[in-house]
Amino acid sequence: MVGFPVIAYAGALGLAAAGTAMAMPFWRSFCARHGWVDEPGHRKIHSEQTPLAGGWAVLTGLAVALALGAAGVALGWAGADATPLLAHGLARRAPQLAALMLGAVAMLAIGAWDDRHELRPGVKFALQAAVALGVALAGVRITLFVPSLAFSLAATVLWILAVTNAMNLNDNMNGLCTGLAAIAAIAFSLVAARHGQYLVGTFGFAVAGSFLGFLPSNFPRATSFLGDAGSHLAGYLLATLAVLPHFYSERHPTPRPTAVLIPLLVLAVPFLDVAQVVLYRTLRGRPFWVGDTNHLSHRLSRAGLGKSGAVLALWTAQAIAAAMAVLA
Repeated sequence: MVGFPVIAYAGALGLAAAGTAMAMPFWRSFCARHGWVDEPGHRKIHSEQTPLAGGWAVLTGLAVALALGAAGVALGWAGADATPLLAHGLARRAPQLAALMLGAVAMLAIGAWDDRHELRPGVKFALQAAVALGVALAGVRITLFVPSLAFSLAATVLWILAVTNAMNLNDNMNGLCTGLAAIAAIAFSLVAARHGQYLVGTFGFAVAGSFLGFLPSNFPRATSFLGDAGSHLAGYLLATLAVLPHFYSERHPTPRPTAVLIPLLVLAVPFLDVAQVVLYRTLRGRPFWVGDTNHLSHRLSRAGLGKSGAVLALWTAQAIAAAMAVLA
């Protein structure tokens, strides 16, 4: 008989997916009505205005799942076995989760502002860093065995900046960023679940579900895009999901301290893409933040896979790397 924690994980994923899917018509209409759309043009693969509704719908689905989940725990709907465990996790992690969700709203807002006004890189990085610092100060931060608050804060800010911008750069074909985010979130959830971190696992499955609920609107034909708002949100959520589990610590030992490298393996595909794009642009004397069509997805598409084939190939590579991380 299936019981806790599988029901909690499946419920979080299903509620978030349903919440996102149900929110899509509203946000698509809202964005189209208020001019929050992506226009066809240089380096664009679409030929008509497309609403940038994905990020808003994803955050809505995630918030719905978390709200219903918290209500379920408070009312005892999770069952006699699950309720005490989840209630304990919520009580202990409530301030961090609140800060994390506030950060998600702020990161979405930065991306939405960028969608509308195309922020200068320095301004955008500074705003991202401010959000990352706020989350780190709330306790969601990296330690890496170094007993220094300054180091922990700096490492966390750099990590969130790196993942956020890596996912932003990988939002270049229909469904690519959305699928990569869902796969990575599932991997982080499974790692947390293996270590008995039920609340982190449940939150991760809710994140995965929120992106899966958006995927039918984004692949293979996109009726809506994530936009910078959605890709910022995706990177931010994955970065914090990588920090929340205790991959290795004195209180939560694992076979090898190298388990802290698991997040790098889970996010291998977006990081590999960023590395080769930055190298390519730097060698040609171009600013690394100026876009082009030399991402892995573009190269695979030109190699004969086509756009959908390229996305499927990168999803597969991400899934293989993520499976290796989960089984490590």
